[in-house]
Amino acid sequence: MSDATATVEAEAHDEHESHDGLYIKIALILGVLTAMEVAWPYIVEAIWDDTAFWLMSPLIILMVIKFILIAAFFMHLKFDSVILTQVFYSGLIVAVAVYIAALVTFDTFRGW
Repeated sequence: MSDATATVEAEAHDEHESHDGLYIKIALILGVLTAMEVAWPYIVEAIWDDTAFWLMSPLIILMVIKFILIAAFFMHLKFDSVILTQVFYSGLIVAVAVYIAALVTFDTFRGW
């Protein structure tokens, strides 16, 4: 094996290990965000009487953050064409708009 081949293999191995570390960090961040989503309803119920706005707004924000992290790193959109990124994020915008419209229809944000 030549020195050039060994160097290329070593660089590929180092790059692979750095990606593994990044994915582990992203997975840990997603775990923390999920724990926050699970705990948030209990916190809101203990603090506020009218919980709708204080419950839903942070959950929607956390959902968007998690979507962006998953799409960017685990679906590799960070490394793909810009058009694919625009398609996924425009779908996210439409989904959030529809979800908020449904919440408004059911008077979730009553009083705000």
